[in-house]
Amino acid sequence: MWIDTHCHLDAPEFKENHALALTLRAQAAIENVAVCVLQGVLAANFDTVRRLAHQTGDAYALGIHPLFVSRAQDADLDLLDVALTTHRDDPRLVAVGEIGLDYFVPALQEPELLARQQHFYRAQLKLAKKHGLPVILHVRRSADHVLKHLRAVAGPGGRWLGIAHAFNGSPQQAQACIAIGLKLGFGGAMTFEAANQLRRLAASLPLEALVLETDAPDIPPQWLYTTAAQRAAGQPQGINSPLELPRIGAVLAGLRGVPVAEIEAATTANALAALPRLQALLP
Repeated sequence: MWIDTHCHLDAPEFKENHALALTLRAQAAIENVAVCVLQGVLAANFDTVRRLAHQTGDAYALGIHPLFVSRAQDADLDLLDVALTTHRDDPRLVAVGEIGLDYFVPALQEPELLARQQHFYRAQLKLAKKHGLPVILHVRRSADHVLKHLRAVAGPGGRWLGIAHAFNGSPQQAQACIAIGLKLGFGGAMTFEAANQLRRLAASLPLEALVLETDAPDIPPQWLYTTAAQRAAGQPQGINSPLELPRIGAVLAGLRGVPVAEIEAATTANALAALPRLQALLP
């Protein structure tokens, strides 16, 4: 079976067509995608992702995404603490996420928002420790600082359970993430032939460190992607969903020169190691 460790089935693209999201999820189940991990991004969507996970038989994480810190209030950290407490016995709650740092969006690099990102990230790491939950991390061009805060909150020799989502850092940063206990998430970006460094990482890193994800509806794989010019000419972009995960897994198998079944078994085992509560949700 396959596990999609990162998707956003409540995103606007799906929210406008809820039936489509459910249909695609059901089709993914037929293709042996057993569990998806739905991500919280803002206090306002905590209840939405929880209800959706129960509706689809999936798992969920709760957190405040770095792209949304400009809209978040400090009181939202208290709301996260309350939600993690209220639902601590919900087997579908598997992590604190999606949290982290984004050093790609220019506006987020302004001093005020940069400090706010770091404040929310550090506070949520402490909540993950308090509640004994793994973390699902946003590490876009920020791996060194993400690791810095992980080390500081964990303390000397401390380790974490969790996933560095959509990893695209250096080999040294990958090894540092692995050393602190994280698995690395690879998804649609890995399918692009031009993504040379990412594909080298996917091919060469220890298989026991890798998990699969779609980040649906974001980061579509190459076979769904259309350029801006193609979209302007009327060619729509395909809809990324958990249905694409087995094909993404097949790309990883091709890059590593191993059977698809080996990737399926290994990445599922790795996801269970990163997010132990998933075990109880498997058929």
